[in-house]
Amino acid sequence: MANSWKSNRRWSALVAGIVALSIPIGAVALDDTSDVPGSVFDLSQWKITLPIDADSDGRPDEIDVRAIQDYEHSDYFYLNEEGRMVFVAPNMGTTTANTSNARSELRQMIRGTNTRIGTHDPENNFAVEARRNSDRFGAVGGKLEATLRVDHVSLNAGDPAKPSAYAVVVGQIHAIKYDSTRSGFGYGNEPIKIYFKKFPGHEYGSVFWTYERNLARDNPNRTDLSMPVFGYAWDVDEDPGENGIALGEDFSYTINVHRNTMYLTFHSERLGTVNHQLSLVRGADALDNPYSYGGDSLYFKAGVYNQCSPRTGDSMWYAGCPGTGDWERDRADGNYAQASFSRLILGPSTAPE
Repeated sequence: MANSWKSNRRWSALVAGIVALSIPIGAVALDDTSDVPGSVFDLSQWKITLPIDADSDGRPDEIDVRAIQDYEHSDYFYLNEEGRMVFVAPNMGTTTANTSNARSELRQMIRGTNTRIGTHDPENNFAVEARRNSDRFGAVGGKLEATLRVDHVSLNAGDPAKPSAYAVVVGQIHAIKYDSTRSGFGYGNEPIKIYFKKFPGHEYGSVFWTYERNLARDNPNRTDLSMPVFGYAWDVDEDPGENGIALGEDFSYTINVHRNTMYLTFHSERLGTVNHQLSLVRGADALDNPYSYGGDSLYFKAGVYNQCSPRTGDSMWYAGCPGTGDWERDRADGNYAQASFSRLILGPSTAPE
């Protein structure tokens, strides 16, 4: 297996350093009579993909913007007793065509309930300012703010050495895959994925993020570059100790794509604030697309994208994590990921302070 996922010191130098501040985290107002996520959280621009196939069409179930307002699933998407929005995904579940990882995850839908606009149409997605015809998109840039805790990651993995073992993605930006990539874009990659990873037996886990070089799937340099935030990145198997985040401990993130730059803010009441930034129109390093994601159509995602895949093989993504597809058994065996959000807000981008 290639070692492209190993730590890259030069990559670390591309982002801004840690700034210790104390920024209060805003709380969502809770209504004791609320019983579904849409009654507490603004889901007017979100749909959700679930790790099940209740309609037996061979694809994971999706709940659209209109239906999600009154929707819950008692196992995978619901409000808990604290009024938090809970996302759950087992290791073994129904997955989308291009992945072996199950998810209970929201997808940004700028169009709202206007289904005359296609999911992949520019009006339903955002772009950086420098993109050609960026004024035709639903937004230029955008901001996603979240406060959450990771409640659980898989306790088991067939290959614990794989970076994806014991990990979950709780927020990301995804690019749309086009029919043609002659422009050098449209590969459907991710300029950011926010991870939490905790090994069994460790008291603390790590929060980190990755940037995927925006290259074709068959390009050997199309790999994810990782940047630690609280604790380590995905290639270190030591307990980060008090520099990390524990299961059940709140932290927050803000992804603010303003003009042509991605500004990131991570906050923990205990550890302070970490700020990073990265251009989305200049390659992250010499091996990247020289224009990064400057020609792509983009959208936010949030929730739980379980990285502990049951698939086996040489790929770094195939950790051989056990699962049966029987939720009660998989939950009892600890073969799932879960996160609870107390805050989730979509909005326009803002100039950095």
